Amino acid sequence: MDSGNTAWLLVAASFVFLMTPAVAFFYGGMVRSKAILNMLMLSAGSIAVTSIVWALWGWSIAYAGHDIAGIFGDPAAGFLLKDSVLADASSGTYTSVAADANGIPSTVTVAFQATFAMITVALISGAIAERIKYSTWMIFVALWITFVYAPMAHMVWNGGLLSGTGAISQAIGAAAHDFAGGTVVHINAAIAALVVVLIIGKRHGFGTQPFRPHNVPFVMLGAFLLWFGWFGFNAGSALKADGNAGYAWLSTTLAAAAAMLAWGFTERVRTGHYTAMGAASGMVAGLVAITPAADVVSPLWAIVLGAITGVICCLACSLKFKFGYDDSLDVVGVHGVGGVLGCVLIGFFASGTGLFSGGDYKQLLVQVCIALVAILYSAVITAIIAFVLEKTVGWRVSKEDEIHGVDVSDQGERGYDFAGGNGYTLREVQ
Repeated sequence: MDSGNTAWLLVAASFVFLMTPAVAFFYGGMVRSKAILNMLMLSAGSIAVTSIVWALWGWSIAYAGHDIAGIFGDPAAGFLLKDSVLADASSGTYTSVAADANGIPSTVTVAFQATFAMITVALISGAIAERIKYSTWMIFVALWITFVYAPMAHMVWNGGLLSGTGAISQAIGAAAHDFAGGTVVHINAAIAALVVVLIIGKRHGFGTQPFRPHNVPFVMLGAFLLWFGWFGFNAGSALKADGNAGYAWLSTTLAAAAAMLAWGFTERVRTGHYTAMGAASGMVAGLVAITPAADVVSPLWAIVLGAITGVICCLACSLKFKFGYDDSLDVVGVHGVGGVLGCVLIGFFASGTGLFSGGDYKQLLVQVCIALVAILYSAVITAIIAFVLEKTVGWRVSKEDEIHGVDVSDQGERGYDFAGGNGYTLREVQ
């Protein structure tokens, strides 16, 4: 065991775990006050359900080996972590089966990868805010981790179809690159979010009344905590405490900073203001875009990538009004567009292989192909899951419960109880 690498990955896993509560506050501040608790609970449910599914079979499907068609692993090979955890014969305490090539015990790797699964499914909740049943959400989380996230992780990070050694890379003659989850996390979650939104429909009043965030400081708090957690997300994905991890920290910060500034300037031109909501959203967009590329783009290209993403994602978030889909908190505009940009721009900016850095068209082609396959896989499997749930248990609370507030109907609580009132303004109730 390498104690330095092991300590770093344990810390990184804790950083990434914090990202799901950060998402809860980021999203929670954006919804109306009558839905804040439900929003927080969707993230809490993501953590709890994913933890159990990951230990039972999620880890096994993603990483336990026994590749099946390049799409998923054998769910029985690591069932209940039997390939990773064992009792020490002398002491009876539980420990790791073995260490990997970097000297990191398998138990630490399982923990680190579990936190990625948690945050990925939690991202979807932002698109369907203010109108879904918590019970349906928990079933969805279990099914989605099993049939979408774990196979996607296997395809990209465990030698499967979308990996650098997979069939697509071999056919094109260039190694696909996704350092920390442009396809697995962001494209995957955003496409799933869009599919579920199209199946369950819009919130009542979408397009005819404003849905204003009720607590912008919560949004900023969540964004700052996400930036902090992203150091574990990206730098941790180096899987060692080394210079590559250090550079991923730096490139992550450069891209996030550039995207925040670019989003702000875009808003200033369009509306005359630099908004706190825009700053928070810009930060996250830049973090999303650098995720697949954090180890292979120079400081200059990290800044350029962030700036491009800040402008395009800012503009993309208004597309939901043009096309009429109710992505409540802009999961598609930020994570979908940002994830695709980060993945595809590797083909231009990656050191040695990108078109602007001495390479040829092959890196760009393989990046486009893996993004398209990730979109297709996530869309099809998520649609099946979401449609089955719609026709069986149902996704949405009643119209009356949605108007009055999903917190009261689903959680039986209120986020705020102001003296002399019920915690809601007349506009919110209407």
